[in-house]
Amino acid sequence: MKELGEYLKRARIKNGVSLTEACEDLEISTSHLENIEIGNIRAFKDVYELRDDVKSYAKYLGLDADKVVDEFNGFLFQHTSKISLDDIKKAQSRKEQLLKNKKIKSPYTMEYKEKKSILPIICFISIVFLLSLIIYIILHSINKVPERTDELKGVIKEEYII
Repeated sequence: MKELGEYLKRARIKNGVSLTEACEDLEISTSHLENIEIGNIRAFKDVYELRDDVKSYAKYLGLDADKVVDEFNGFLFQHTSKISLDDIKKAQSRKEQLLKNKKIKSPYTMEYKEKKSILPIICFISIVFLLSLIIYIILHSINKVPERTDELKGVIKEEYII
């Protein structure tokens, strides 16, 4: 990538284009274009976006964009082919293990646990108790036999004969 970046830089200088002018025309940040020219691939998160930027930069400089992209793809192939198959398998198994351990949380797949509150039960029992107490008081006052008073103790029963 370093050779490709130097090639693009030489072409830019040969065309008499400054770095800031190229950045403004391509709408790319200066640091982004500098990293392309020095071949710092680690500064980029997305390789596909980087490839598109390299292609548009090559077109801007009047170079054969397809050849530049082929060089870029060759670099990527060399870079990625250095990873051993065992490392790829290990990384894949780690990824699969993480996916097995991690449940996907979505509002559509989540299981909601029903929270049981004791408050409705307490309210129900309290209402039943209060109603029972009110019914008892009412029934007790209706069925209550009036007490005898002392006013009638000396009266003879015969006097009430009609």
